[in-house]
Amino acid sequence: ALYSLAGFAAFVLFWYGVSVVTDYALPTPLATFDVLWQLVKDPLYDYGPNDKGIGLQLGSSLVRVFTGLLLGSLFAIPVRFITGASKVGKKIFYPIVQILKPVSPLAWFPIGLVAFESASMATIFIIFITSLWPTLINTAFGVATLPQDHKNVSKAFGFSKWKYLTKVLLPYSLPHIITGLRLSIGVAWLVIVAGEMLSGGMGIGFFVWDSWNALSLEKVISAILIIGVVGLMLDKGFSALEKRVTYGG
Repeated sequence: ALYSLAGFAAFVLFWYGVSVVTDYALPTPLATFDVLWQLVKDPLYDYGPNDKGIGLQLGSSLVRVFTGLLLGSLFAIPVRFITGASKVGKKIFYPIVQILKPVSPLAWFPIGLVAFESASMATIFIIFITSLWPTLINTAFGVATLPQDHKNVSKAFGFSKWKYLTKVLLPYSLPHIITGLRLSIGVAWLVIVAGEMLSGGMGIGFFVWDSWNALSLEKVISAILIIGVVGLMLDKGFSALEKRVTYGG
């Protein structure tokens, strides 16, 4: 805790120094924290389409992120269970994954607009694409690395395919799946900000862009701090879940 406080103190001092050097073009920490307090003091106000509280903006972004993550998981996990357990399936799907994985999620945004004719749905679509790759890769790794002893035990006890899946393969692979979801939620939280800047309407990304257009750097920096804190909380939540499902955790 002391080291963390020391790090934050050094960061705030550096921030203040940059503000002074730039002749306060960059808002000081005190001015920013004052605006941040105003935002979190009443986070749920709603005064119209372009004037909503930071809590409503965050809620909108989180709904999109988890909707895209859920849809991506429902697709990625079953597919990778099948292909991860099959050498032929791996040979078929692996090249496709390697070609599409490096593509920036934002490059899919125009396709989402054409397919769904909705900026909000296009944003969910890019979260869906974003969440595929880490979940696909980690699920396949968990399935492919199942020890042969586990398979032999299931055969010795005459497990059915369903019992083998639910009692052996899934429990062993679950920590790897959660790791994939943890990576996916981190990337999705990065992408949602950029996606909402393109889509507009509502969300923390739109709030950042709208604050910039209003020349309120205090709000922009406040939103950045909030985005960082929420991202940390999401990561810690999935980390705790990962330890929970890991044998001996």
